Amino acid sequence: MKKKNQRKESLGEVIDQILNLLGKHKLVDGLVDKQDIPKQKLIKNLVNKQNLNTLMRLLNDLHPADIADILESLPIDERLIVWDLVKSESDGEILVEVSDAVRETLIADMDNTELLAAAEQLDTDEIADIAAHLPKNVLQDLLESLDVQNRERLQSTLSYKENTVGALMDYDVVPIREDISLEVVLRYLRKLGKLPDHTDKLFVVDREGSILGVLPLKKIIVNELDLKVRDIMSSDAVLFKPNDEADQASDAFERYDLVTAPVVNDENKLIGRLSVNAVVDYIREEAESDKLSMVGLREEEDLFSSIWKSVQNRWAWLAINIVTALLASRVIGAFEGSIEKVVALAALMPIVAGIGGNSGNQTTTMIVRGLALGQVSFSNLQRLMQKELGVALLNGVLWGGVLGIFAYLLYGNIKLGFVMTAAMILNLLLSAIMGVMIPLVMNRFGKDPAVGSSVLITAMTDSGGFFIFLGLATIVLI
Repeated sequence: MKKKNQRKESLGEVIDQILNLLGKHKLVDGLVDKQDIPKQKLIKNLVNKQNLNTLMRLLNDLHPADIADILESLPIDERLIVWDLVKSESDGEILVEVSDAVRETLIADMDNTELLAAAEQLDTDEIADIAAHLPKNVLQDLLESLDVQNRERLQSTLSYKENTVGALMDYDVVPIREDISLEVVLRYLRKLGKLPDHTDKLFVVDREGSILGVLPLKKIIVNELDLKVRDIMSSDAVLFKPNDEADQASDAFERYDLVTAPVVNDENKLIGRLSVNAVVDYIREEAESDKLSMVGLREEEDLFSSIWKSVQNRWAWLAINIVTALLASRVIGAFEGSIEKVVALAALMPIVAGIGGNSGNQTTTMIVRGLALGQVSFSNLQRLMQKELGVALLNGVLWGGVLGIFAYLLYGNIKLGFVMTAAMILNLLLSAIMGVMIPLVMNRFGKDPAVGSSVLITAMTDSGGFFIFLGLATIVLI
């Protein structure tokens, strides 16, 4: 059953509609300005107003998260036009939803009054999400506009390190006492009128505010109302402290199928809660960050950012690639004589290096994932290395043999086939060793093992593969 104005369309279709309307808007600007006709300014204003009104109605029917996705999909000029048409009461929510890179462009287009009004629409934890992007004077004005409790909460949230529970938690908690009946609990909830989002349990505290347990909402429904909270509450609830690692918290949410969990201080007093929506957002952001880091991007990049800014974001690991490529070229240069005598080597050596790089990246990805889940350490290094070397050896024998036969059939040289097989085996063994060691060493020295691991493993397997293949060829064939 469809409701009025709630027709479900794909985001791609909506973006196409928006781009079409923006195109008409620009076309009118260009055509009318070129025409020498009476009342051209009036015609231009009327047509543009019609297009922009249609665009505004389209935007007003969308969720802030959808508008955020649309803004991220538009070039900067079109993005700012759409941003100006969005209802001001949605500004705050949209700023929270968009990526950091896009948020910067939107904030740069707003004056301090607009920024302050947008931030005042948000909860404390949401303000903390965008605080780093706000001008200092706006943030100061915002702090002064908050009541004492919310000001303290915001300052507390901002004091916690990134990627900790404290930075993710919110303060929308519903505490109850253990000595009251379920009937009293129900009256209390009705009086509140509205529960915080994703509420699946109430937090049971004593007179001092110390956590005693949790009361799932479903237990209130299925039990007699004259029962006391202490009779049916769960006292073994999963608790977090604000300085706990967010990675560990997300693992716990997955392991125990949590929707919410209480956050307590060192005195075991309830100070907030961690909800599944915050955890999901964190996991998504970390996954996106890892994807960027694996290819050497330093930070999230606006798809439509300036050329210079994109260059700045990408140059570092490209520079490393140049160094590693030069190293590989010097390895090849050292065997120029061998290549001149056996031209087939030039055609076959990229195969050895390429397959070694792919195999190494597979190993690296598994190790990085294991480190993130706490499954990998130097204590089980030996078992990991044995396993990966075993995989590499079997793959090397299998596919090295296939390539060796291919080389023999292609060039009619059985020694060349032997070199191809042996080089494949040795390079895959090298890729396995590097694939395990590079992320472990980076992690040991406090570096993110996901950052540029693929670049490093590719560099090692390229140079190593060329050296192994050409070295064996020189020994066997020359």
